[in-house]
Amino acid sequence: MADVVEYNLADGSKTERAYTESEKAAIVAMQPTTEEKWVRIRMKRDALLHETDWWALGDLIISDAQTAYRKALRDLPTQSDVDDITWPDKP
Repeated sequence: MADVVEYNLADGSKTERAYTESEKAAIVAMQPTTEEKWVRIRMKRDALLHETDWWALGDLIISDAQTAYRKALRDLPTQSDVDDITWPDKP
């Protein structure tokens, strides 16, 4: 990890030091787990699906592009890399 830069506001001086092991552990502990990342992705996906629910009402004709978009949103959790999700483009 990069060095920590500390500024003294009283005299304007700047010092650099390496992270301590406890600081490194705290940074790692703050990172979301893979499970938490998937929860966030599903929440965003669900919101995007909710925005387009009206497309699928019984008295409307849904286009192939709209159908494909909604299917791609539903299929998001099948992607393998939680850190590299490919979000579909809304038609």
